[in-house]
Amino acid sequence: MSNPLSKFFVAAGAKRLSAVETDPETSNQHEFNGVLGFKEIFGTERITFDTKFLYLPDNEEGELLESGHLTWYDARENHATRTEFRLYYSPNNPIKLAQEGDLVIIAKSTEGYLLVIVCPKGSTHESQLLWLFGLEESEKRFLIKDYSAEKSDLGFAGKLIVSSLGLEIEEEEPNYLEDMLNRFGEKLPSTFLFSEYARTTLKEKISPTEAPDDTLIAWMTWEEKLFRTFEKYVVQAKLKEGFGSDGLDVDDFISFSLRVQNKRKSRAGYAFENHLAEIFDQSSISYSRGVKTERNNKPDFLFPGVREYFDPMFPNTQLTMLGLKTTAKDRWRQVIPEADRISPKHLITLEPAISRNQTDEMRVQAVKLVIPKSIAPTYSAEQQKELMCLEDFVGLVKKRQ
Repeated sequence: MSNPLSKFFVAAGAKRLSAVETDPETSNQHEFNGVLGFKEIFGTERITFDTKFLYLPDNEEGELLESGHLTWYDARENHATRTEFRLYYSPNNPIKLAQEGDLVIIAKSTEGYLLVIVCPKGSTHESQLLWLFGLEESEKRFLIKDYSAEKSDLGFAGKLIVSSLGLEIEEEEPNYLEDMLNRFGEKLPSTFLFSEYARTTLKEKISPTEAPDDTLIAWMTWEEKLFRTFEKYVVQAKLKEGFGSDGLDVDDFISFSLRVQNKRKSRAGYAFENHLAEIFDQSSISYSRGVKTERNNKPDFLFPGVREYFDPMFPNTQLTMLGLKTTAKDRWRQVIPEADRISPKHLITLEPAISRNQTDEMRVQAVKLVIPKSIAPTYSAEQQKELMCLEDFVGLVKKRQ
């Protein structure tokens, strides 16, 4: 099932926020400036849109979502010759958090509502959304792009970004549901077994040793489809059963929903680790997985192993560590204290378009970023010069061993 950008969005525009749009001491107008370009999207009649306001800093705890409205209207609609289109927003906290110079993106969804996204200047979300929407930033007016002609699939990186906006990517493999139920029953197996099942059922021709980057993404993509298929079956069964003794228990519903969301996140991380381990195994690489180093830190992978790491006679230059984060954001710093003997430390992530601010800090902190080949193009040309792909990392470790 193809998932082009046009499946989710009709059009979008981006600009930098000015003081008059963000500072309550300067103005309390609740309007965006430089909006004339939206005339081609919204038309000329007054219209009020249901709107989701999102504030997306790089720390996940600071993310904020609120519902409200945007009203598009001509302030001079009764004038015979003049027009002055305005875009008024209802008061909301995401806009209150915005600072002058932050990026704002206004996107019209295919379902008819608007999405207003505020990203702090220089953030990873800013970098990702400019790449996803193919937008140029402007200081004074919204630059608009129409997506009706977009037919190509978003790809792995694009789907990750779209999912971060709270949109559901429909990818399932219903033909495998009966086989999974026969193998595993009505309950998902361990992540190790499920990752193994995903690898053995993938019909795509891949080579973990000759093309580890493509193999990793293919395994991750396929396992996600199988998981969503199984998850849908489990969730639908629970919805039919109801929640609590009367079937309408709100607290039970919320608890179940949170479990589903948390399982998605944790399973993705374990799948990432499982598939990397298989690639290392097939490449005949020695490693220890999840062992303790100093201060009870636990790097995800330690090469060639924990015994060599704690052998004072083993040279530091032959040691390598790899941390992994499905999404990095500000959590990449967690790898810094994980193995005192090793520098630089390597970090592999599936996060597209990490901001230049973050990659610059990684370089200063001696963290080398490993990005699968298909995700690397989401980074700037300058950033790509400093990235390492998985194939290069495997080659480095094999050379050291």
